Amino acid sequence: MPETAAPATDESTNTAQALALIDGKLGEIGMRELVSRTEFTNLLLDLRLLLASDDEAVSVN
Repeated sequence: MPETAAPATDESTNTAQALALIDGKLGEIGMRELVSRTEFTNLLLDLRLLLASDDEAVSVN
């Protein structure tokens, strides 16, 4: 049974990291009127990597 608990921990860790990333970036760009396309793309790619690692952890187990 410990094997089924590990993916949930990894998933919740990745979710927490994604939320922290979103919160941090919202704090950075919240006061600005303009956000560059590059900054926004980088944010989306970072989130995609975090969330994709959740999918890989579930697929492996």
